Parts: sequence; C-alpha cells; structure tokens
Amino acid sequence: MRSHLLNDTTAETYRRSVTEGIERVAAKLATTSRPFTGVTVDALSPRIDAIDLDKPLLDTTAVLDELEDVYLRDAIYFHHPRYLAHLNCPVVIPAVLGEAILSAVNSSLDTWDQSAGGTLIERKLIDWTTARIGLGPFADGVFTSGGTQSNLQALLLAREEAKADTTAKLRVFASEVSHFSVKKSAKLLGLGADAVVSIPVGADKRMQTVALARELERCRQDGLVPMAVVATAGTTDFGSIDPLPEIAELCEQYGAWMHVDAAYGCGLLASLKYRDRIDGIERADSVTVDYHKSFFQPVSSSAVLVKDAATLRHATYHAEYLNPRRMVQERIPNQVDKSLQTTRRFDALKLWMTLRVMGADGIGKLFDEVCDLAVEGWRLLAADPRFDVVVEPTLSTLVFRYIPASVTDPAEIDRANLYARKALFASGDAVVAGTKVGGRHYLKFTLLNPETTVEDMSVVLDLIAGHAEQYLGESLDRAS
Repeated sequence: MRSHLLNDTTAETYRRSVTEGIERVAAKLATTSRPFTGVTVDALSPRIDAIDLDKPLLDTTAVLDELEDVYLRDAIYFHHPRYLAHLNCPVVIPAVLGEAILSAVNSSLDTWDQSAGGTLIERKLIDWTTARIGLGPFADGVFTSGGTQSNLQALLLAREEAKADTTAKLRVFASEVSHFSVKKSAKLLGLGADAVVSIPVGADKRMQTVALARELERCRQDGLVPMAVVATAGTTDFGSIDPLPEIAELCEQYGAWMHVDAAYGCGLLASLKYRDRIDGIERADSVTVDYHKSFFQPVSSSAVLVKDAATLRHATYHAEYLNPRRMVQERIPNQVDKSLQTTRRFDALKLWMTLRVMGADGIGKLFDEVCDLAVEGWRLLAADPRFDVVVEPTLSTLVFRYIPASVTDPAEIDRANLYARKALFASGDAVVAGTKVGGRHYLKFTLLNPETTVEDMSVVLDLIAGHAEQYLGESLDRAS
C-alpha cells in the first residue's frame, strides 16, 4: 500500500490519477445543462448505503466511475447560471490551481517549521486586505474556516477587551437581520441568553442607528457593559449594509468594540464602482471577510482582521512542542499564535494565485457585474405584477414573493411560494433560496455568477410562477 503515498517514487502515479479526476470534472462542467438533476434523498441514499467501505475497489478508474454515480452526476453545480440560491460563487481557475497545489504539498499553517513560505504568503495577504480596508499600520489578522469562525474570534477579542467584572453584564448589539453566528458566538463565549440585543432595521433592511443609540444608552443606565456592536456589510438575506460611519460614532461614544461582518460585502474592497458603499469600515476594531463568497474562491477562504494586532493575544497559547514562548523573542512567525485553530490549511494560497494571475481589479470587475445584474433583476421584478420585491439591492441579492391575482389569503400564498421553490428544485431547472420577511415566506435570488443573464432570471421567474399557479390550481380542485 506504500504505492499510494505521495512522494518522489509515486509522482507519476499522482500525475495520472489527478489528471484522470480533473478530466472527469472538466467533462461534467462542459456538459452540465442544469444546476441539479433533481435527485431525491430516497433515490440517492440506497446507492451510497450499498457501498461497503471495507471492500476497496483498488483501482482509481473504478472509484471514479463509482463517484460519478454517487456524487458527480447529482452534485449541485454552482457554476451554472441558473443556480441562484445561496452565497455560493463560481470559482476562478487560478484559485482551483492553488487548491490542487496546497492539497498536494499539505502545509500546515500553524508554525513556521511546517509552512515557511506559506506563513509569509498568508501574512502578506492579511496586510493587503487590512490596507484595502484602511485599518491602519498596527492591523493584523489570520485566515479562518469561514465567517462563523471569524465572527466568533472577533467577539472573543471584544469580550476580553471589555471592562466588566462579570460576563453577565456584557451586551452585544446586532441588527435583527444580522447573521445567526452572532448569537451562536455569544453562547459559545459563555454570555447569557439575553446578551445579544436585537436592533430593528428600516424598510431598507439597515440597522436603525436611532434605535441603537437608545439601546446603548439603556445599557449604560442599567449598569451593563456594551461589549460590541456588530455592523453587517452585506446581510445574508438582503445584502443590506448597515450605516457604518454612524455606528462607528456610537461605538466611540459608548466605548463599544465595533465589529463589521463583511463576509458577503467584502467583494466591495476590490470593486471599481461601489467601494464607497462600505465607507466607514476602516473605523472598525475587527472585520470578517469571506473570500469564498465575493472573491470567487473555493471553500474555505475567510479571515478575521483587527485594527490593533495586540488584541490577537487573547487567542494566544504556547505549547513547548509547538510554539514555545522563546520563539517570540527569536522573531519566529507562528500563525498559531493568532488563531483559534492549530492545524490549518494553506487556504491563503488560493487568493494569492488569484491576485497574481487576475489582479484585484479582475476580481472587482466580476463582483461589480453581479451587483449590476441585481439592479436589472430589481427592475424586472418591480415591473412584473406577479411578484412583490422587498428592497432595492445594495449588493447582489433579491428577495421577492409570487403574488397571484386571484388569491388573497396570505397563508395560501405562503404555501404556493414554498411549493414553487420545492418543485423548481425537484425539476433541477434552477435553484433558488427562501427566507421569511415579516413572518411570510419569500423567495431569494443570490446573484454571484457573472454568467447569469437577465434572460436567465426571466425564465426562472416564469418557472416559479408556473409552479405556484399549478399548486393553486390543484389546491382549488381539492377544495371544490
């Protein structure tokens, strides 16, 4: 079995095996006509359950044939222009090349003696990102597994920086449409169930700073401590961006840590047209960025950035076998000193390859395209009497609801929209997301593919309306 270890004697086997796998994927990408086959759990589960993992096939070609049956054929392909659901982007080729390299070399980015150049590449990219944000000369950060981990680490730092004699007094303020990871992080950090104060949003789905000011003052009057305010630069449902300059002013006034969750909106850091939409982000104490959303990187590729590198000490632990304290005096750069993780992939290489091949402007142009597309989609929906669209897009998300002409019962309209989404997914013709607005069911286009066209959106809207009308017709038949 040593023939399967990747080393100097098996380099040719590695080349053949990986090439065969790449050719299979390339063939799928070239011939995929729908984002999904519509396979059901009940249809796919028996095929996977029937595989005996204790009986290997012992042949790469046979394994790839099997993989075609249990995965490749029925995978959901984000590169397809009618995949319009979640914050999943098509990926750029230089990043995929980086993925292949980092997996084969398998560096671990925790210590210098496991990564060397990888450590310096990651640090260079952190410096590049903090400069784009404008966090100043003392900024730093580290790559993470995703926005949830980045938010958790940012709030950990905020908790440690807060001046409170007990965590029971700490409060975190976030808008009512902020990411669920804010509440999840608060729980993981040992804060009380009432620690996260939800701030209402306006019709534009942005945090109401008047309400934030009121809650911060109430916090002070009650003898509590405003640990952090989480401003969102690109909410998951609406792509809305909270008023960052005003929030920064309030954070300074009340001594609260300002965290900006820009997991989605970080693409604006490279934008050639819309960078001003995140003005004020430079005043944050910490920022979350997800390159695997609006920088078109493969999962995972995220980072948490901080204005003051010294605050990262709250995540630092020393182990004699790994990163003893003497290494700090010896100026040996160990990334584990900054991270919640120990063993960690060299995910930074993907962004490095992308920037070196395409440049930041290349990424920015792609993100600008999907933001422009969202504006066209908004106009399409606003002009279509079959649909109610919630808010004009700031980034690339559209939330809307099919409204039949002859039905007025909101619950029945809810069911029609839910049915339409499910039926569309089952058909495999397109994939859209869903959410709730004001307790009612809505549908969602998350536009992250520059290959998607207005025609694609128009066709999908017709499909949604057709499925909803079919449901309502059948519902009427059942009732009569």
